[in-house]
Amino acid sequence: VQLQASGGGLVQAGGSLRLSCAASVRAFEDYCMGWFRQAPGKEREFVAAISWSGGSTYYDDSVKGRFTISRDNAKNTVYLQMNSLKPEDTAVYYCAAGKTLDRIIKSYDLDYWGKGTQVTVSS
Repeated sequence: VQLQASGGGLVQAGGSLRLSCAASVRAFEDYCMGWFRQAPGKEREFVAAISWSGGSTYYDDSVKGRFTISRDNAKNTVYLQMNSLKPEDTAVYYCAAGKTLDRIIKSYDLDYWGKGTQVTVSS
């Protein structure tokens, strides 16, 4: 199983990026998916989560109203649309898969992690 994140880059403050995470897993629709990020010198933190059906989403307070997580189960892909980006959003972003939303949100017993994609927001 592989999770491959992409879509990162350099953007000015106020700009937008859309991250994608493609999963090579048989039963993608059985997994809740999440995005996390790790800034230099900081611990990895939860950003957003989405249920297996896409019907429920959760966000860290720092990104509410600016980021949107979505998924396309037909394409085995989860997305993170990031708008109104701020310099403090600069980090390596990772996607992960887990059996429950609670595990995603609290970052425990996650089944798969992808390699990260760098997001840099300049001021």
